[in-house]
Amino acid sequence: MQTQILGLVTPLMALFFAATFVVLWRVGRMKRHVLGFGIAYALSAVGFLITHFLPADAFYLFHVTQVFYALGSTLLVASVCERAGQRLHLGSFAAVYLISALALGLTVSFSNDVGPRLVVVNMGYGVMFAMGVTTLLTARRRSVIDVAIIAIIAFQAADFLVRPTLTLLFEKSIPAQVYRESIYYSLIGLVLGVKGVTTAIVLIGATIAEWTNALRESSERDALTGLLNRGAFEQSMRNLLPRAQTEGRPLSLVVADIDHFKQVNDIWGHQAGDQAISSFGGLIDQMVRGSDAAGRIGGEEFCIAVWNCPNDPAERLAERIRQGFARLEHASLNDDIRLTASFGVATARDGETYEQLFARADSALYRAKSSGRDRVENAEERRLEEAAPKPNPKLVELKRASAG
Repeated sequence: MQTQILGLVTPLMALFFAATFVVLWRVGRMKRHVLGFGIAYALSAVGFLITHFLPADAFYLFHVTQVFYALGSTLLVASVCERAGQRLHLGSFAAVYLISALALGLTVSFSNDVGPRLVVVNMGYGVMFAMGVTTLLTARRRSVIDVAIIAIIAFQAADFLVRPTLTLLFEKSIPAQVYRESIYYSLIGLVLGVKGVTTAIVLIGATIAEWTNALRESSERDALTGLLNRGAFEQSMRNLLPRAQTEGRPLSLVVADIDHFKQVNDIWGHQAGDQAISSFGGLIDQMVRGSDAAGRIGGEEFCIAVWNCPNDPAERLAERIRQGFARLEHASLNDDIRLTASFGVATARDGETYEQLFARADSALYRAKSSGRDRVENAEERRLEEAAPKPNPKLVELKRASAG
């Protein structure tokens, strides 16, 4: 009876953590990888319960449990990788599972010894987690929590690869009939319990940190567009500029302004103006990359910090946004009405402050407004024009005189 009760501790803990992740996902409106953590723990709990209640000598025991363990492991690793912005190669995981299932079928057919089955199954899980570690190592971000997650996944991989072999060195042979009375079965319950708790603690900590960051960022977001508000954008620029100069990366700034916006408010009302601003902000959000920063810095004025982007591609980005906005339909306006926007582009120079960079981009925006609107002006092109050699007036007069 005591063995039966102890055998339920691990699956019950797994179900508790599964419920915890689901609640965090639901209440905190977290991304889907948090839900993935919960489903992975639920699948593992089902696998534990099957192992605990099915006959130990049933030939199908390892086949059935492997399905749930493999699905749980795959979903856990895939969710961790998705959190880091990396995509797991599921085809490779499927190949590992099929090879393990085939090898498991052979060991079940030819031997009543559980030892080889344990080695085959755990080696497969170890390879899966090792593949997850290699995928996570390619991710760019490296916070303390990211390192902790990589460490815990690496620990999982090492345990699956090493533990069965070490245990069998002492246990030698484990007949299926006495599997639940073996040293290995007692050890695996302890190890899986410890791994489950430590992994859950790390992932719960990561989830709470994400939730906290999301709450903080929500206070930095413009309610109408979802982009950064002015203060948050300027702070982002003051972080990006020194980093770009230290790493030797180009940083470009795009300043945009909706044309004739006052007329939109005067003719169609402020609700129509708000919808236009929201549409423009949504278009910008679709066009920029995750490494860029975009914000609404005024009523109808927007800024985009284009990370690791030279001047020409930044100008092309502004042109794509300009064309996209000019084609955009607005439900609150007449069907034949299209709004336009003007843009100024500048690329940071060595030692330049945000105020200086913004002033140059804003000056380019002013030229775009003065030149007829619905266009992109580039501050760097103006600089090249100013740097170009100008004709000498005396030489011009001499040429005219000689021609006469």
